[in-house]
Amino acid sequence: MSGHRALTLACSVVGAVIVTLDGTVLTVAQPTLQRDLGASFAQVQWTSTGYLIAVAGLLVFSGRLGDRYGHQRLFALGMLGFGATSAGIGLAPGVGWVIGLRVLQGVFGALLQPATLGMLRAAFPPDRLRMPIAVRTGAIGVAAAAGPVLGGALVAGPGWRAVFFVNVVPALVFGLLGLTLRGARPRQSSVRLDVPGAVLLAVTLACLVHALVALPDGGWTTGSALGLVSAVVAGVAFVRHERRTASPLVPPDIAGSAAVGSALGILVAASAALNGTLFVATFLLQDTLGLDPVHMALLSLPLAALMIVAAPGCAVLLRRAGARRTAMTAMAVLAAGILMLDRASGTVGFCTGFALVGAGFGTVMVAATHVVVRQAAVGSAGVAGGLQQTAMNVGPVLGVAAATTLLGLGHGHGLPLVVLAVVAMAGAVAGRALPERSTETINHGQQGAITGVPERR
Repeated sequence: MSGHRALTLACSVVGAVIVTLDGTVLTVAQPTLQRDLGASFAQVQWTSTGYLIAVAGLLVFSGRLGDRYGHQRLFALGMLGFGATSAGIGLAPGVGWVIGLRVLQGVFGALLQPATLGMLRAAFPPDRLRMPIAVRTGAIGVAAAAGPVLGGALVAGPGWRAVFFVNVVPALVFGLLGLTLRGARPRQSSVRLDVPGAVLLAVTLACLVHALVALPDGGWTTGSALGLVSAVVAGVAFVRHERRTASPLVPPDIAGSAAVGSALGILVAASAALNGTLFVATFLLQDTLGLDPVHMALLSLPLAALMIVAAPGCAVLLRRAGARRTAMTAMAVLAAGILMLDRASGTVGFCTGFALVGAGFGTVMVAATHVVVRQAAVGSAGVAGGLQQTAMNVGPVLGVAAATTLLGLGHGHGLPLVVLAVVAMAGAVAGRALPERSTETINHGQQGAITGVPERR
């Protein structure tokens, strides 16, 4: 691997890890933050909700900015801004400052996340993308597993402010390193910015996320219903606009790709099933079975371990079996793990269920992400990365909202787990549109395009 590609991969991995750690450690820090700043529960919730809304609404447009101005520039700006806002939150005198800076941090996070995939697409040949994506996914798994432990240690020691300071140095260092990366300069005139489309999509996703995030605490209210209706209306307007405009936010080669649509649907289904299951499992293990958080964390440890192991293993499976069979099988394994948790009654059963869930999710995340990134031309890699990150942000919110609603029906944990397993199997069915062997053109109309190359995907 060349020095340029190695540095690009390192920047991509660190960027993804910082964002993942930020979310997991914040969850641990919120109770202490609330007591220290004298904040209400609603205010503390907005430290997460404000960030999610900003990220979800801007990911695709940020990816398009990367296609126009260069993913390295967007990555550097996002990392430097993320580090600066993290420092600001650590020094914030009140919860109002924390909320405002978290929203601004979400803006920089939206600039950063699509670029981590766009840089990989531009730096690596299409037939060598499997392993970099697997390395990135495995690192995300490590960060997700280590986040609660790191957050707990920081909160118990230096305090909740240290949770944000821990991001500052790596964000600034790799942000500056990102400025040294030299990728192919984009042809700015060839990529026009669809601002009306970006606004409509941002409104759609912001309304959807806001409505779904409120469900676990307040249930279905008039505000939730209005939020969902607003999301539907804005979504319809966005689709109509995209069909009529000459320069749509989502290019036709991506919007019209059955493989990309299938991969995005799988990512939403898989992340919804995973996060909904973890939400239900928390109530099952702690409230129903009376386990303490430490015991629960030990039982769920196989999930993180198998997710980390599955990521590099998926790169091999993609080469030998292709994306379709790999993703469909992984979704079936994910569904089997959820059903195992529903029927488990002892340590072995729960550990096995969590292991299957981790193996299935880790594999499908690499497989579906590989399809989304590889199918996109280099000039649309940012949009593809933005769509992938949007799926990974909307899916968890959707899964937790569904689990909350089903638990509220009063039938215990069985019904939501079965429904979430069905969601995973629906993702497996959607995987039939993924490619196995293909001769599709890569980098349509660009210099150095590769056409007619049969290859497993």
